[in-house]
Amino acid sequence: MSIFQSIGNGIVAFLNGILWCLTALWDFAFWLVPALIWFVTWLPQRLLGLTDEKLPVGVTARAGFDYVKDGAAPFLDGFSDLTEAFIEFLLALLLRPPGVNWLGGRGFEPYIPGWTEDTHAFLIVALFALLAYVLHRKITVTLLIIVGFLFIIDQGYFEETAESLSLVLSACVVCMSIGVPIGIAVAHRPRLYAWMRPVLDLMQTLPTFVYLIPAIVFFGIGMVPGLIATVIFVLPAPIRLTQLGISSTPNELLEAADAFGATKRQKLFKVELPSALPQIMAGLNQTIMLSLSMVVIAALVGADGLGVPVVRALNTVDTAKGFESGLIIVVVAIMLDRLLRIGAKR
Repeated sequence: MSIFQSIGNGIVAFLNGILWCLTALWDFAFWLVPALIWFVTWLPQRLLGLTDEKLPVGVTARAGFDYVKDGAAPFLDGFSDLTEAFIEFLLALLLRPPGVNWLGGRGFEPYIPGWTEDTHAFLIVALFALLAYVLHRKITVTLLIIVGFLFIIDQGYFEETAESLSLVLSACVVCMSIGVPIGIAVAHRPRLYAWMRPVLDLMQTLPTFVYLIPAIVFFGIGMVPGLIATVIFVLPAPIRLTQLGISSTPNELLEAADAFGATKRQKLFKVELPSALPQIMAGLNQTIMLSLSMVVIAALVGADGLGVPVVRALNTVDTAKGFESGLIIVVVAIMLDRLLRIGAKR
């Protein structure tokens, strides 16, 4: 499937998702009334010990998952196609130069002789080193990026690293595009944030394996369920840090903006967001670090990347492979942290 077909499927899926949400709200209203009546009659009996019937949490959750899986199948399929296409696009950028069958990689033939997948890896290293120098203006950080990538190439884990980076970058795009607007909204509405705080706590404290169950039910095995589980676990970080940055804007700046007749939009883009930029960048840093910590969990549901050799080493009790792949994950984490740390301070 081409990337344009995937985008078209994503647009159709979005429209189907809107229609399904309206239908689901209508069905939920009809389900809620008898559910409340049952709860009111069940609770006194349960408290008095007149019944051994427990609250049907698991049964209700399973019924809800089945309802979503059956009713929202067009949306879930389109979302899965679009997400996979985006991940494959990022992976192709990291692994292959321009050529025939560039996106899929099957039967790949480069357009330019000599610019092969092996030499392309060193070009990616050079681009990351250039980015590090532009952000930091320090040779030490640039050398750290170069040495880290050369170590990864030497150990033969560049492809797995590229697969993990594509998953991390995809999760970062999704989390930041959702988390920053939500963080701005709740910063301006303290009551809404008070209601949302327990949900954010639940998202970060609930075992990540629990996320994988509905992800597998909805999307099957592959990169998409790993991405969904990663997003659920990571999303609270950009929301909390964006909310902290916006709500911590000095009152003097806000009063000065009001005195000059600034509109709400002008205050947001010219006062609050520039003031909150360090916290937002810290949220970006945390998003990438937390996403990288999920690579092993994502490998359990079929996601490619550095988690795969870790899981294989665990299954075969291969100490050498486990130490190698674990050390590579540490090196990638250090490189990404150093790459973004100064940006978070500015």
